[in-house]
Amino acid sequence: MKRKMPPLNSLKAFEVAGTTGNFTRAAELLNVTQSAVSRQVRQLEIQLGEPLLLRRHHHLQLTDAGRLLLRALKQSFDKIELTVRDIRDRRHVSRLRVNAPPTFSGRWLLPRLSSLRELHPDIEITLTNFARDNLSGSGGIDCAIRWGDGEWSELDSTFLMRERSVAVCSPSLLRTNGNDVPDFSRVPLLHVLSADGQRQRSWSRWLEAAGITGVNVDAGYEFDQSDMAIRAAVDGLGIAIADWRMVARELQEGPLVQVLDVHVEGHQSYWFVTRSDPAPAKSLQAFRQWLQQEAGAPPSSFTNGNTPGHADQAIAESHRSKPS
Repeated sequence: MKRKMPPLNSLKAFEVAGTTGNFTRAAELLNVTQSAVSRQVRQLEIQLGEPLLLRRHHHLQLTDAGRLLLRALKQSFDKIELTVRDIRDRRHVSRLRVNAPPTFSGRWLLPRLSSLRELHPDIEITLTNFARDNLSGSGGIDCAIRWGDGEWSELDSTFLMRERSVAVCSPSLLRTNGNDVPDFSRVPLLHVLSADGQRQRSWSRWLEAAGITGVNVDAGYEFDQSDMAIRAAVDGLGIAIADWRMVARELQEGPLVQVLDVHVEGHQSYWFVTRSDPAPAKSLQAFRQWLQQEAGAPPSSFTNGNTPGHADQAIAESHRSKPS
């Protein structure tokens, strides 16, 4: 059966141009000239009898017809990419491509992968930290660990664990200070930046919970990854606020100590996110179940013996199969 469709090159040129909003960037990605991309999109518009892109001075703006076609093309190309990858990698039928934040990957997930291998030796993992890898726009990953409120539209999200933050520093910093409680007016605070470049409110919330006032939370060092703030604390640079699960090993082995017996429940949590699929692969189901088991098994290394409370368990039950 002959299909009445525009040329594939024109559809691909429009899909990339519509996504990037720029002919020059689209040309770079497609490895062709800018004029070639512009010409292919123009030919597509002529064939459809509808404008798809409005040419602004510095960017391209989608029309209503353009948005409709772009959505359909993205879904179709994603499906093709997934199918081609599955055919190409058929010998790795149990390989899962997982994307997760770097601190979570290095401090929580990696130390546990040997447990996954013992339980499911047939499952192989490809682990990436690239922020651009997402389930909505690419077939490059099968699942992801995300930090948030379960707000990923058109995806299935499963609650893993809530963030619980503590203040930590090196033992040497406390010895230098000559007190079990540091002088917060003298010791640098270590801050973590959020995705938009703004400081997370961890320090303000922790100090409020600890009943400590008069501290200049605008001062201190800033890092774009929690892992760097933790490493800086180990090196004695200052005091960091971190999820206790991410510093469990250091607290157990001694490079870090907890400052005061104060913890702050985070507003956000860790979630396991997948595409909506009524019949997910067995390897994906097994990995999800293993993550939930690991997240629900508190490590014995937390110095004060504190473990996630009933609130975590209630959240887990209410969101266990929650599509968001």
